[in-house]
Amino acid sequence: MSDDDGDLDEAVTQFLAGADSVYEDYERGYTDADAALHVLESHLQELREAHEES
Repeated sequence: MSDDDGDLDEAVTQFLAGADSVYEDYERGYTDADAALHVLESHLQELREAHEES
């Protein structure tokens, strides 16, 4: 596995953890749908950037 593959794997791991956190916060009523989508969108952007760099 190359270093880029490790970086991408780490980005995927971080994305999944962030997405899980957003869903948990939404399910518990800590955030509304618009805020949850905004946070999820930022996690997706970070994942896209990591993919483009690999």
